[in-house]
Amino acid sequence: MVVLSAEQVHGWDNFTMYKESIASIDLMERASLKCVEWIESNGLLNHQFAIYSGKGNNGGDGLAIGRLLHEKGCQVEIYILEFGHLGTHDFQQNLQRLHALPVNIHFLQPGTNLPEIPDETIVVDALLGTGINRAADGFMAGLIQHINASKNIVISIDLPSGMFCDIATIPNTCIDATVTLSFQCFKPAFLVAENASFFGKLFILDIGLANEYLSTITPEYELMDNVIASGIIRPRPPFAHKGNFGHALLFAGSEGKMGAAILAAKACLRTGAALLTCMVPHDGLAIIQTALPESMAILASKTDANLPLPPLDMYTIIGAGPGIGTGESSAQHLHEILKASTKPIVIDADALNILSKNADWLNLLQPFSILTPHPKEFDRIAGLHDSDFARIATARRLAKKYQLIIILKGHRTLIAMPGGRAWFNTSGNASMAKGGSGDVLTGMITGLLSRGYAPEQAALLGVYLHGLAGELASDIHGMESVLASDIVENIGKAFKALENK
Repeated sequence: MVVLSAEQVHGWDNFTMYKESIASIDLMERASLKCVEWIESNGLLNHQFAIYSGKGNNGGDGLAIGRLLHEKGCQVEIYILEFGHLGTHDFQQNLQRLHALPVNIHFLQPGTNLPEIPDETIVVDALLGTGINRAADGFMAGLIQHINASKNIVISIDLPSGMFCDIATIPNTCIDATVTLSFQCFKPAFLVAENASFFGKLFILDIGLANEYLSTITPEYELMDNVIASGIIRPRPPFAHKGNFGHALLFAGSEGKMGAAILAAKACLRTGAALLTCMVPHDGLAIIQTALPESMAILASKTDANLPLPPLDMYTIIGAGPGIGTGESSAQHLHEILKASTKPIVIDADALNILSKNADWLNLLQPFSILTPHPKEFDRIAGLHDSDFARIATARRLAKKYQLIIILKGHRTLIAMPGGRAWFNTSGNASMAKGGSGDVLTGMITGLLSRGYAPEQAALLGVYLHGLAGELASDIHGMESVLASDIVENIGKAFKALENK
């Protein structure tokens, strides 16, 4: 599934109408019928409905939904926001159709008292849709706040009223929907954490728009799903040996943070690396060798930052950051690695925090190096951002400028590519919001790179596998009880699930 901007969504509607020779009112009817079918299939027809409509095409959807609900035998009250001008052509046509039915239609004008909303009434929000170009204000904002204050079930059509499709909505007024019924594709607004409380549970309804349109555009974003992930996976050749799957170096761990090194190291091996060497401080040598006998270990001195690096050309890939701390010795070791490496590097956690204090070191990163920050780590590198949309825009810009892959972690993790493409990941759940999950991801991506995947493939597949392993872990342990080590233990099952797919 693709992610389209407001302009692209409008273009898809127009393309379909031209391709199928249908009128816009008929496409509106198709979308409204799908909404009513959803309402019926979820057992909600025994409720009363209050339809709140603006005078745009989203309002036209609301009127059509109200008429179709009435035809199903539901008690429906229609409330139209009245500003003294005619609505769109399709809105007016649907209003005319309603006038022929015994449905109560109320016109809400500025300065009038807003109606009480009975407790058991379901509100259908069709005030504003994808096409809005300014924040809700005045009487519209007051009506939105009135609906929010009611605490009733609210079903928003297309987008919660007041929400922008592809720019930040906060701090503006927006409907707090219980459910949002949108059409055909994801919009960027549904993929950022700051909007989650507004759109509630999201359902994308297929209204039969012409698929040929997608070959005529470049989507704003793309979605990483199990079909794409399955297509990336390479089977291990039956006559392969350990020399075929690389030797990874992982710079990780420090006093009190060896757990991060162990998690990343286990994930690296579970994801396919044949050989792994962990570069750890002296007091971590025994820990890593005991916890993970499959890994080799070399010394990263905590007290002697001038300890020479091993020859880096013997390693297929380097991952750096989990648990290394931000002290002088770790910073100097990282600097030496960046200067000496001739291959892409995976940078996470404390390595990112060190980079944030040494911005010029970004120029030392080899093209297609992979950075995996969470939002706060990213802001330390790139400056504070006032919204998820601003952060995403900066990530895409920096990925192009420095020819990096930036993985901006979150519920819908963003993967920004050097060439300008950007992906949202669809796997994973809130069970993974635990310390150590990011260390596991670093190890997984490092393992995939060691295994021979190209950086773009390793980033996309690593993020998707990581989320899928988290989902499988939550199936076993429940949403609250998943540990980062449980994610590691389910990497193999995630591979098998994708291979079976």
